Amino acid sequence: MLSKKERIDKEARFWVLMAQGSTLIAACEAVGVDRRTGRRWRQATGGRIPRKKPEPSGRYLCMEDRLQIADLHLAGTSVRAIAAQLKRSASTVSRELRRNGPETGARGRGKYAPYAAQKRAELRGRRPKASKFDDLELASLVQAKLCVKWSPEQISDDLAMTFPDRAEMRVCPETIYQALYVQGRGHLRADLHQHLRTGRAVRRPRRSTGKRAGKIPDMILISERPAEVADRAVPGHWEGDLVLGSNCRSAIATLVERQTRFAMLVHLPDDHGAIAVRDGLLAAIKTLPEHLRKSLTWDQGTELAQHRQITAATRMDIYFCDPHSPWQRGTNENTNGLLRQYFPKGTDLSAHSPERLLEVAAELNARPRKSLGGITPAQAMERLIFEPEKPAVATTA
Repeated sequence: MLSKKERIDKEARFWVLMAQGSTLIAACEAVGVDRRTGRRWRQATGGRIPRKKPEPSGRYLCMEDRLQIADLHLAGTSVRAIAAQLKRSASTVSRELRRNGPETGARGRGKYAPYAAQKRAELRGRRPKASKFDDLELASLVQAKLCVKWSPEQISDDLAMTFPDRAEMRVCPETIYQALYVQGRGHLRADLHQHLRTGRAVRRPRRSTGKRAGKIPDMILISERPAEVADRAVPGHWEGDLVLGSNCRSAIATLVERQTRFAMLVHLPDDHGAIAVRDGLLAAIKTLPEHLRKSLTWDQGTELAQHRQITAATRMDIYFCDPHSPWQRGTNENTNGLLRQYFPKGTDLSAHSPERLLEVAAELNARPRKSLGGITPAQAMERLIFEPEKPAVATTA
């Protein structure tokens, strides 16, 4: 078996002899390869003497890599053994064989065509590529979903379910982001970024956030919370927090059920101190059936200093997260981020009426969720209320 360097050297000498007027048979005998290999080299260039090619970058498979894959695969070598000889990962070889073959051969083994594979790779690598949003039907559907504040991932999943047999009507979330943020990469309206959760015109890396811990008497920490809460298998466990307005002078309390992701918004028109938050939460919690009032997880903000009174009135256990650990209430953090599309930072939240909060909660609960298998939080909660003995959904963490 020839090494990669030996094969390159032989092919280079072969073309030197062909350029000097040698016949194919004579050139093959001179460099020590069989006629079939010489014919493959000549067929790949259409019989023309190739110009000197630049050295492969090493990042992508080149023609010599593909020829070696073809020979080893035909000889029955395993994918991992091929990868070891090429000094590539096994997934690279496996993907190459899957993408560019196989066709069933006479002996029942898949045939891999290296020259055809190289041509397809070169075609895929050509730039610039046509945008997916050149399709006006796809572009209009994506724009309509963005306008009602669906995320790119929700749009992508919905298109895959709605058009399972039309590849041109499917698009990955990153392609949508590229069309919104990268100039010249799409044909979506320039103002659609305003409908994303952040509303930013440019992409920014994520930055961790946290609150300063407050002193609350008789706190029960999250480390004492039952294990059934963490796996979301049992409904009725909630997470909560405050969404703050400009200068922290106004706020809206949020409650999210962990299994269904169902959100409730609590109106706090006057202030968001411990008494106001207690009364608002009690009014919201008492609208729920008893089997959906199991626990509430909050951060260590002093607005929940009246937690013992809430527990006494609702029989709902309340647990507090560790300081500076917002991921311990990840569902609520995610929901609060979604709410910022409706209640931007730096605005007066006391201006919103209870009716407006109900509208926003209804719209938020009507969005399909990938974690719920494509159904909406409202549908999942409806199952829990009217069919409490049956599991609402198969959720993912």
